[in-house]
This record gives sequence, structure tokens and C-alpha cells, in this order.
Amino acid sequence: MRDVQSDKDLRGKDIDKVGVKGVKYPIVLLDKEMKIQHTIAEIDMYVFLPHNYRGTHMSRFLEVINAHRREISIEKLKDVLMDLKKKLNSKRAEINLKFPYFIERKSPVTHNYGLNYYDIYFKGVCEEEYDFTLTVSALGMSLCPCSKEISRYNAHNQRVNVSVSVKMNKIVWIEEIVDIIEKNVSSPLYVVLKRADEKFVTEHSYENPKFVEDIVRDVAISLDKHPNITWYSVEAESFESIHPFNAYAYIEKK
Repeated sequence: MRDVQSDKDLRGKDIDKVGVKGVKYPIVLLDKEMKIQHTIAEIDMYVFLPHNYRGTHMSRFLEVINAHRREISIEKLKDVLMDLKKKLNSKRAEINLKFPYFIERKSPVTHNYGLNYYDIYFKGVCEEEYDFTLTVSALGMSLCPCSKEISRYNAHNQRVNVSVSVKMNKIVWIEEIVDIIEKNVSSPLYVVLKRADEKFVTEHSYENPKFVEDIVRDVAISLDKHPNITWYSVEAESFESIHPFNAYAYIEKK
């Protein structure tokens, strides 16, 4: 049967990325506390296509991810990329994974357990060298220092989404980044809150007011102290409760 994708192409144009997007696939991850965690990832996979080939072989991307589906982790992602390069005969491969990740959290006073949800992103690129970026997105609470200062009572507060991207020289656990984020917002969020917990969270956030600027700076300072992190970026977006727009701040290690 004729291999149409391998036909010679005479237009002289390399394609930087060609592949598949939006592949939904069950994967198994390393979990710091529970050893493993099952989840479902949305996966994008690309390779470089030189100008002399008409197309790539889409089915081979799925063959590679199927072969590695039970060992998708920070440590194993390089192997997936090496297999993509080899199987598709390319000098460069890239893979992006987005998936939900759950961590058990207990409420601060009554210690009721619930599963907090986090959006996680893996990005791996393999050309002459391997490059990996971990991104963790977590919700917290922010309470406005200005509102607290000028009001006779109360202060506006809202959820804030904090996203941290890191590069590393040794493994950094998802849980470590989550802990850094949640320690540097006005208050973490909890799935289960009884009255005593709600009182604690309300009062704790009131005593710990933060602008988005405060949050990104405090998170950055904590990341600076981590021995395995070589680069990071931090962004905070506050879903304002008294404005029809969001507040935003971003900081990056140069």
C-alpha cells in the first residue's frame, strides 16, 4: 500500500510542529502521598517535519503514548519524547499534557477531609537537549488590604487563581508547589467547611490581606529557596468581587 505521507514535497517549507491535539487518555502518575494517582489527560504531541516530506504518520503518536500510558511522570517524560523522535524520524519532539490532580486536604478546625482539585500541565521538548516545565494552577482566597484599611468593618475578598511554572534540576513534586501557593495566599480553600472552620478561614484571611502583587512576590520568594528549582514564573488572577474585571500580576525569574 502506498505511503502517501512519505511522498517527496517540493515546496521547500519545513513545518515547525505537526502532530495531534486534544487526545484524551487515561494515565497513571506518581503521587507523593499515595504513591500513584489515576487521572485523565488531554494530550498534544508534535514533531518537526522537514521540507522534503509531505506529511507525518498520525497513528504513530498514539502508538507511542499507548506504550507509555502507565508511566507518564516527570521522570519518564523524556523517554516518551525520545520514542516520538525515533518512531517519527524527527529531530525534535514536544508533548503537552493537561490533567486534573487531587490532593486530600483537611479543614483547619474540625479536620474534615476533602479532595482539592488542581490543574496541572506538563510540557516536554526534546531536540539536542531535553527541556521540561511543570505548571501548577491552584485556587486560593485573597482579601484586599486597601479595602480593609479604608472600611469601618469588613473587606472585600474573592477567589484568586495562582499559576506557577517551574524548571528543575531534580524532581519537584506537584504537592510541593501546591503547598507554596497555599501558604502565600490570604487563605487556602477547603472542600468541606463546618461553622468553626468557616469562622477560622474568615478571620485568618482578614488578618492576612494580600494584593495580587503581594501574592506573586511572596510565592517567588518561597520558590527562590527551593534547591531544585532553576527557573520559575508566577501569575495571580483575582476574580474581583466589587469590580467587573479581574486583577492580575506576573513575575518571572530572570
